[in-house]
Amino acid sequence: MNYVLISHEVEDYTIWKQIFDNASGIRKKAGEISYQVLKYEDLPNKIVHFSLWSSIAAAKQFFESPKLIQIRLEAGVKAPEFIYLDQLETGVL
Repeated sequence: MNYVLISHEVEDYTIWKQIFDNASGIRKKAGEISYQVLKYEDLPNKIVHFSLWSSIAAAKQFFESPKLIQIRLEAGVKAPEFIYLDQLETGVL
């Protein structure tokens, strides 16, 4: 399993969320399988996007594309941090 964790601040969550939702088709086409959107407990505009991807290569190609860089600017994303992860183990307690 291949995951991407992105942590970033947004200028306005409502605007970011609308643009994020509108990009669902291109995210799916690029290889995103599922996602979670989380926020920091005390910082409503500090967002974490955690997603499962078909491959790390597909995720990197998507997130580093000029089209996505422009979309992030339009969405008011500030200094995104991308962490690409390979799953080692999963479990339920």
